[in-house]
Amino acid sequence: AFVNFVGPAHVASCRQRLHGFSGWAVPSNGKVCEVSLAEVHGLAHNIERYRNSPVMHPTVPDGLKPVILSEGRRVRFPPPTKAVKAPRVRKD
Repeated sequence: AFVNFVGPAHVASCRQRLHGFSGWAVPSNGKVCEVSLAEVHGLAHNIERYRNSPVMHPTVPDGLKPVILSEGRRVRFPPPTKAVKAPRVRKD
């Protein structure tokens, strides 16, 4: 998951609370949360990165898509600007 804060003041607080967290409410096989800075910063840049991404294809469940929250409420993600390709299935 990633979070794009509205300002840098909240980053340190979030990192302090979440980095190293392992008290998941569901079984997680000992997974520990790691907080790091992203390569893409800012709401506009993240929208452009994901709006035409295969993750936005209609076959992808809504719970796996990026969301935008405003004052804690979900708002509509801007529509794609071109046809979105279906995601490729990786073979492990």
